[in-house]
Amino acid sequence: MSKVRIITDSNSGITVEDARELGVTVLPMPFSINEEVYFEQESLTHEQFYEELAAGKDIMTTQPSPAQVMGIWDEALKDYDEIVYIPMSSGLSGSYQTAAMLAEDYEGKVHVVNNQRISVTQRQSVLDALRLLEAGKSAKEIKDILEEDKFNSSIYLMVDTLVYLKKGGRITPAAAALGTLLKLKPVLQIQGERLDAFAKARTLSQAKSIIINAVKSDIDKRFGGLSKENISLHMAYAHDLDRILEFKEEVLKEFPGYDINLYPLSLSVATHIGPGCIALAVTKNLKV
Repeated sequence: MSKVRIITDSNSGITVEDARELGVTVLPMPFSINEEVYFEQESLTHEQFYEELAAGKDIMTTQPSPAQVMGIWDEALKDYDEIVYIPMSSGLSGSYQTAAMLAEDYEGKVHVVNNQRISVTQRQSVLDALRLLEAGKSAKEIKDILEEDKFNSSIYLMVDTLVYLKKGGRITPAAAALGTLLKLKPVLQIQGERLDAFAKARTLSQAKSIIINAVKSDIDKRFGGLSKENISLHMAYAHDLDRILEFKEEVLKEFPGYDINLYPLSLSVATHIGPGCIALAVTKNLKV
């Protein structure tokens, strides 16, 4: 039986320490800050990232280079026969397309998963891949199963400021100015391949209610009202830990008995939405 290595990128939120404990490999994602390149977890911590963001630095996300991707694959293939590579959503970056093209030169040894997730839901895909591997599934089977399961998740997040959506070109300067004047706190949704507007809130409390009700609706309508044994909830935040901990207590009241995992939001998402964001994600548990 082939030895298979699970590899993902740092958009999953999996740290170097987590990766070591889980037995996976994490590719650090590059960022440019005032045109100087940094790598998440290697040369750029979350704290440093938010300091640069607050200072008004020009921060841009970028794809890992082909050499970086192939280097981490080549290193893994010294000890493993095949790789399951789980990059961030193909709808939010060209990383998947580049990786899929590069994998063509690896004679079927690298299986690139297009399961269109990011941050905490991408992390869940990695954990699912490990469970599938333990259950005896082949690399190709793991890829196929994850891709079939890709739409069984959603992330709902509240944006605290419109500045970064404007910078990224996701809203016009006029819309940002009006939203700021009206003190709007937009709720966005990541489901499948897109980051889309979901609702407009005037207050933090209203935004929280919208997010909680959206997750309840997904559980009841999309996932068939499944019990907590078949649903996982995840929370993510951008820099403001106190805010998300307070929100977590509110979520636990609405979803009693659920285990809720809490992680920092992927920096690739944080670049476009800024600090202060809170997010609640739901995934339908994959049956192995």
